[in-house]
Amino acid sequence: MIQSTENGLTPEDDQEQSLTSRSVRSFVVRNGRITPAQQRALEQLFPRYGVVFKPELADWTEIFGRSGQLWVETGFGDGEALLSMAGNHPEINFLGIEVHAPGIGHLLHGVEKAGLTNVRVIRHDAVEVFEQMMAPQSIAKALVFFPDPWPKKRHHKRRILQADFIALLANRLQADGILHCATDWAPYAQSMLELIGNNEDLINTSEQNTYCKRPEYRPLTKFEKRGKRLGHNVFDLIFARKST
Repeated sequence: MIQSTENGLTPEDDQEQSLTSRSVRSFVVRNGRITPAQQRALEQLFPRYGVVFKPELADWTEIFGRSGQLWVETGFGDGEALLSMAGNHPEINFLGIEVHAPGIGHLLHGVEKAGLTNVRVIRHDAVEVFEQMMAPQSIAKALVFFPDPWPKKRHHKRRILQADFIALLANRLQADGILHCATDWAPYAQSMLELIGNNEDLINTSEQNTYCKRPEYRPLTKFEKRGKRLGHNVFDLIFARKST
């Protein structure tokens, strides 16, 4: 059984609370198989590295025990990219937001194995986390790598990258902060390009005003490598928050 957090809720309970707060969500909770190592990580490591959702601004300096840039990855999956970035950039504070327990357990296991101290995780609806726990201009990078494309037209309303969420991310970015999205679904990439490009606070860093070359800090994930084997192109979109 997963250990309760400081508010008396397990991560599952916390997730159930978030499910009732918005009628249209970008995720579906899947009760995937949890390995013994992931279960142990959830029980023993979530109290150390987990952040309990609260509807109030968080003090990230206190949570990480130090000051520093804050990079936030929304929907980190199994945490492979987050672990790589955190290991390569120990000076940066990394927050991962995810709703699926196996992925969180996998990340926490990796954090312990690598001896990382610059990673924290929240199991909650990302929209509510950014709305209620993030102050304006408090984030250096907002990362959304390979979100569910919800390819059927009737499901497009479930995509995480909607105009309102993009505006929220832009508001939370510091001046010159970065919104970096990546997808291997071409129609979704085009939709992202249009939606983010329509935000007046963000500037496309691509000289051609389209897609960017994958920056060194974003690792190639197993998901991406599989997509490449299937002949999928990968599209990186990197927008900067206007400095004034």
